[in-house]
Amino acid sequence: MNLDSILNYCAGLKGSIQDFPFDENTLAMKVMGKIYALIDVEKATYINLKCDPERAIELRELHSAILPGYHMNKKHWNSVGLDQDLDDSLIRDLILHSYELVVKSLPKKLQNGL
Repeated sequence: MNLDSILNYCAGLKGSIQDFPFDENTLAMKVMGKIYALIDVEKATYINLKCDPERAIELRELHSAILPGYHMNKKHWNSVGLDQDLDDSLIRDLILHSYELVVKSLPKKLQNGL
């Protein structure tokens, strides 16, 4: 999956915005101010995504392209290889999973605002 496809997919998620809060290369996808994905727009070889801890372990065991989140809490984040042998539908599913985890953590009032 390439950078443009990822950005288009994320843009289609309700309330999703794109921001560069850290530097000019690290793009954060956010919903209601909370980050659900990070990607280096220069390299675009990995995307960091939130993940349910049990599912994160399972995914890492099944796919060598899914690693503990680089510079992130390794229990809750995965680094997903984009230039490796992962199906685009799996990457979209993992992006959606990350987005949904963040939305579920929001107060009900904010969730209803989406």
